[in-house]
Amino acid sequence: MPAYRVERSILIDADAEKVFDTVADFNTWNIWSPWLVIAHEAVVTVTDDPNSVGSIYRWNGEFVGRGEVEHAQLDRPRKIVDTLRFEKPFKSTSQVEFLVQSEAGQTRLSWVMNGSLPWFLFWMRRNMETYIGTDYARGLKMVREYIQTGRVLSKSTVEGIEKIPARRVVGLRESCQLEEIGPVMGKTFARVAEEFSGHNLPLDGEMLSVYHPSDMMKGQFEFTCGYVVDSGVALPPGLVECSIPAAKALHVKHVGSYENLGNAWSGAHQFANYRKQKLAKTETLEIYRNTPQDTADEDLVTDIYLPLR
Repeated sequence: MPAYRVERSILIDADAEKVFDTVADFNTWNIWSPWLVIAHEAVVTVTDDPNSVGSIYRWNGEFVGRGEVEHAQLDRPRKIVDTLRFEKPFKSTSQVEFLVQSEAGQTRLSWVMNGSLPWFLFWMRRNMETYIGTDYARGLKMVREYIQTGRVLSKSTVEGIEKIPARRVVGLRESCQLEEIGPVMGKTFARVAEEFSGHNLPLDGEMLSVYHPSDMMKGQFEFTCGYVVDSGVALPPGLVECSIPAAKALHVKHVGSYENLGNAWSGAHQFANYRKQKLAKTETLEIYRNTPQDTADEDLVTDIYLPLR
């Protein structure tokens, strides 16, 4: 059977014992699970003893399928070994590990999966490695946030299918790896503001990022950061424009930190996949309804639109 391995890690400002105890407690998993971000209808059950060998975490939902995780080994504070069993959308069994290691005053938490696919799904191995790795990275960010602050600032809601108007976006085009998007976008928007100010352009239009079609498997993304500008305004030198046509689009709203915006994107694709919504191979939108300059992270509102065919 085709085997695959996924591993991601993150540094957390906490001692190893706290990190271990948090991850070992199945009662915390609903808070930082990267798969439950839009699966609000999912039924989750945990055995009475949530943090010992033999404890089980079960889930069942339309968007997340059905399965369970069982603690097979708890070596405090260094290692957790779990058995992961999927029942839907297909049956499989994998070994999952959490490795906890003190490192220069912080703790490195690594999330590892060793699994295999049914032989007829051999072609999915690379996809599994890419998409599960992305999910693990999101989950680790939320674990860190929960351990360091006691909460996770991220709520994603599917708003449904909507008609979106045509938009003319003026700004700057950039590209980077997925893990660099946050910092690169921040710098790009700062440059956009300077260009707009230098050319006396208004900053009162919608602030947004336009994601151009990219290859997820390569992890490289291209996007334009900018503002909606009236068609009658001439394009000044140093800036680019892109025209977004009117379309029907899947709308997902995210409330919370920009650090967790990946939850809304993943949730949107998860919803589209299970509802068999056919996404257009065109630009997608991330519209910022307020900004960190005037709004607390917990109240940041971002609308995501994925046009449909």
